[in-house]
Amino acid sequence: MKVTLKIWRQPDAASKGAMHTYELDGVSEDMSFLEMLDVLNEQLNSNGEDPVAFDSDCREGICGMCGLMINGQAHGPEVTTTCQLHMRSFKDGDEIVIEPWRADAFPVVKDLVVDRGAFDRIIQAGGYISVNTGSAPEAHSVPVPREDALRAFNVATCIGCGACVAACPNGSASLFMGAKITHLGELPQGQPERDTRVVDMVAQHDAEGFGGCTNIGECTAACPKEIPLDVISRLNWDLHQAMRHGH
Repeated sequence: MKVTLKIWRQPDAASKGAMHTYELDGVSEDMSFLEMLDVLNEQLNSNGEDPVAFDSDCREGICGMCGLMINGQAHGPEVTTTCQLHMRSFKDGDEIVIEPWRADAFPVVKDLVVDRGAFDRIIQAGGYISVNTGSAPEAHSVPVPREDALRAFNVATCIGCGACVAACPNGSASLFMGAKITHLGELPQGQPERDTRVVDMVAQHDAEGFGGCTNIGECTAACPKEIPLDVISRLNWDLHQAMRHGH
């Protein structure tokens, strides 16, 4: 099929960007979205033009590297990562608008590539958990209720792609942060630093320039791992408790 691509091009963070239009023919519906961009870049290289810069790594929906606004939707029209989106989700003759994540905390590096180092710094601010070094403990030495374990594992599937931030009108990373707070907060191993973790992570979140959460829900709708909105309630509860404890 043939598609018209309108892609944000920006040479570097200091330069102004603009939308550029490309016509791409011979696109197979079995191609992934990133494979389609690979074909475009081959065409641009052949013409002596600068290829479109975009992030990708595993291309299996695991690493969280890929992330694009596609026709105004984070990761496109399906609930999946950009690398797992296929061209069968589009029709012959479609116009597809492709932009980078839009958030003050995610500055554009080049074209569709943004710097998501703010997420790393939030995780770093959360610190470590206290554990005894040495051999692995006996599996049943620290009982964890099944429901708590399932919830911890489910929210730990967050891959840090940033779709929640890109979809949020406020540019908030509360869903990402809530997932990280919840998956440790549900387990016994996460209790010793529970108060300091949430206080430090929220402080770093705000310092990075992310917006506040107003419970619109666009974040969880865009999340490829379907992290539930109630992790933000858990985040707020833990923060409230930490402040009550004098942190």
